[in-house]
Amino acid sequence: MAVPTIIRPPTCSISLSCTPNCCSVPKKRNCLVSCCTPSESAPAPSEVRRRSEVSFCIGTHLIPHPNKVDKGGEDAFFVSSYNGGVIAVADGVSGWAEQNVDPSLFSRELMAHASDFVGDEEVNYDPQILMRKAHAATSSRGSATVIVAMLERNGTLKIANVGDCGLRVIRKGQIIFSTSAQEHYFDCPYQLSSEVVGQTYLDATVISVQLMEGDIIVMGSDGLFDNIFNSEILSTVSKYSDVAETAKALASLAHNHSMDSSFDSPYSSEARTRGYDVPWWKKIAGIKLTGGKLDDITVIVGQDYTSKFSEYKIAGDLSMVLCTFRIVGENYQKPERL
Repeated sequence: MAVPTIIRPPTCSISLSCTPNCCSVPKKRNCLVSCCTPSESAPAPSEVRRRSEVSFCIGTHLIPHPNKVDKGGEDAFFVSSYNGGVIAVADGVSGWAEQNVDPSLFSRELMAHASDFVGDEEVNYDPQILMRKAHAATSSRGSATVIVAMLERNGTLKIANVGDCGLRVIRKGQIIFSTSAQEHYFDCPYQLSSEVVGQTYLDATVISVQLMEGDIIVMGSDGLFDNIFNSEILSTVSKYSDVAETAKALASLAHNHSMDSSFDSPYSSEARTRGYDVPWWKKIAGIKLTGGKLDDITVIVGQDYTSKFSEYKIAGDLSMVLCTFRIVGENYQKPERL
């Protein structure tokens, strides 16, 4: 059976929900895909499906770079219901714009192909193989960092990551797992590319994490993690019980930090440790490099929950997302400051 995925236009705002019972490589940046339209994959209104024992409740939110609002930014992501569920983010590398290449095309096509191959027999629910097949099928010129996470029905979350998109697993108010960025040098991450010089699926960091009921997963592009500290992620997550509100709050906080030249962000802090700072005469005056990083900001928040197999009906309404995930909230926001 074809895997239902959700396609969203790059400049739309959409709210979807269902309720089951329950290095010549270019420097960094910067599809909004989530991937087939609900109408293409919708079963009959009265069709009954069985739900997995372990699944996610998912909220997503994307805020594009202030200068890229018209085209919806250059990040891409998708959410799929296959098996226990699949989530992925790709961040198009903005350096391609210097060669008159639209950086969003590669990331969008990569995610579209990934969504197509989710149920492929050869993939066999392996995020690294899914990455390989999606990359091989992508014909657009460009490159992107990418992270893929696949939840098995037994609660195992399998992750493959190339570059500096990231994922955090939060349990009982503490971060128990974090991905690490892969970089050639500062601000030049590993990336899947249309060119021979890029990385491949073999360069991906691959790891499995055993989830427990109530665990919260925060996945995002570097626009999130460059502008918000882990402590802020924890404090924000603790304030909300709804994953859509959590995703929106995290994206909004990261966006506000990215616009604040006085904020000592994770990005500016890392830059200073790598030797990038203000001139010496400013240092004498006690001035240091600060500020957030303007970027596309994609956030996917998932909460694990477990239940025994139970039946639920899927309505034939086009507003329903036909998947194990419960998708709630907007996936696109035009920054209020614009």
